[in-house]
This record gives sequence, C-alpha cells and structure tokens, in this order.
Amino acid sequence: PIKFDYVPTYFRINNNGHTVKIGVGPGSTMTVMGRTFDLVQFHFHRPSEERINGRGFDMVAHLVHKDLDGRLAVVAVLIERGEAHPLVQTLWNNLPLEQHHDYAPDVAIEPAQMLPAGREYYTYMGSLTTPPCSEDVLWMVMKQPVQLSSEQIAIFSRLYPMNARPVQPANDRLIKASR
Repeated sequence: PIKFDYVPTYFRINNNGHTVKIGVGPGSTMTVMGRTFDLVQFHFHRPSEERINGRGFDMVAHLVHKDLDGRLAVVAVLIERGEAHPLVQTLWNNLPLEQHHDYAPDVAIEPAQMLPAGREYYTYMGSLTTPPCSEDVLWMVMKQPVQLSSEQIAIFSRLYPMNARPVQPANDRLIKASR
C-alpha cells in the first residue's frame, strides 16, 4: 500500500514555459515499499502521458517525490472533465501569466486535495517524461481520476494546448497493480 502524509503548505507557482509547476514547502511525505519520499513539487501535462487500458485523459498531475538518496518517485493523478477542483482553482487564481515568473502567494494549500479518494494504483519503473528523460523513476499511476471543470482545463489549455511526451512503449516493463 501507499501512505500519504501530506501537510498544508505555502507554495510557489511558476509558469516555466513548459508547464505550470507548484513548489511546496517541507513536511509532506509518501511512504511506499518501505521507503519514504518527500513531496518536492507537482506540475501538469495535457493530455495525460499515461493510459489505462488504452484510455487517455484530458490532463494529468505529476506529484514529484524524492528520497534521502535522491531517488525519484512520481505519483500520476489522471484528470477528467467534470466538477471544478477547489485546489486547482486556487492555483489558477494565482497563476503568473508571464512565463518564467515565480509567485508565492500568502495562501496555503493542502496537496492531499490533489489525490483521488481511492488509493489503488499501477506501478512500474520508468523514466522522467521531461528532459533528460532519465530512467530509474518509480511511477505510481492512481487508478481513480480526479475532476477539473471544463473552464479549469481551458485555462491550462490556453497556455499549453499540448505539453505531453508521447506515450512510450512498455518495452517488456513489468506493470503491477496495487492490492
């Protein structure tokens, strides 16, 4: 099983020319397979870079974690069209429209709100989806998507209509489902 211990945090939001990246303060951790990882940042891609049984999604959030040895673990939260998402609305409300600008609003967020209610996931060893696309990244793709409203997806789409790496072949990679 996967255990999330996320805490409310102040954040920095950056429109970096490739995506919208949210840096978070210390204290939020995830434990999986006996290893603890710190949540460092999360960011978004459109469309999703992951598929479940061939189905793609409107967007995906990648929650990037790092352990004390520098190993990376990424939680992919698939996003479908539906109800407005309160955490994402807070982010979009504070989004710098100019690229390469950081903004640190005087408001806290709860990163746990980015996670779906269900904790089932698929896991595999893969690579980063952005350069340098390095290998040895532990991926956990949550089975249950979260929802964003059409308006929230449209705001991101105006900035980044397509900022996803093409889906990569599995290359005999072992993909396991959580129990």
